[in-house]
Amino acid sequence: VQLVESGGGLVQSGGSLRLSCEASGGSFSKNNMGWFRQAPGKEREFVAGVTWDAVNIYYADSVKGRFTISRDNGKNTAYLQMNSLKPEDTAVYYCAAQNSGNFYSPSSYNYWGQGTQVTVSS
Repeated sequence: VQLVESGGGLVQSGGSLRLSCEASGGSFSKNNMGWFRQAPGKEREFVAGVTWDAVNIYYADSVKGRFTISRDNGKNTAYLQMNSLKPEDTAVYYCAAQNSGNFYSPSSYNYWGQGTQVTVSS
């Protein structure tokens, strides 16, 4: 499975961005999807996850109420809508796919995108 993120950029505090993650070369509709982020000097951290059927969704406490994960299996694409952005949301954002496992652990994911930079200015 190849994953390609897009939609990152520079935005002012309080603004919004929508990230996309397009999958190819595999069975996207059978994979759970996750979004992670990594800021300079910090470990990669879980942001949001969605099961293959979109029945179960998970969020990090730091983004609950501001970010929304979704997926469109017909388009082989996952999304992360980010609202009310804060400077502390600045990071490289990665999407990842897994067959099963712990949503919150990066090691549970089999496939990763190259990442897209999100920068929030104060």
